[in-house]
Amino acid sequence: MIVTTTEYVPGYEVEEVLGIVTGNTVRAKHIGKDILAGLKNIVGGELQEYTDMLSDARKEALNRMLKEADMLGADGVICVRFTTSQTMAGAAELLAFGTAVKLKKK
Repeated sequence: MIVTTTEYVPGYEVEEVLGIVTGNTVRAKHIGKDILAGLKNIVGGELQEYTDMLSDARKEALNRMLKEADMLGADGVICVRFTTSQTMAGAAELLAFGTAVKLKKK
């Protein structure tokens, strides 16, 4: 499946728009990771624990979005975006969304 942040795929034309597809995950901070991140915050530098958590969350949200697109019979997902929101204290949602399409070679 072709996945892109652009409105088109070079060499293809959108034959059919199947609709918006989404994938999300909600992640909470682990107290151990939170303590380590707090200590690193004092001295500065990258908070690797949070970087890893967000990277895993992005992958999971993207995979869920692609699964939804596959269920629609899509060849691709265009205009892919990611967004986050706090769902409660200490927890955040990561959402991937885009437009599922049928593509045809030009």
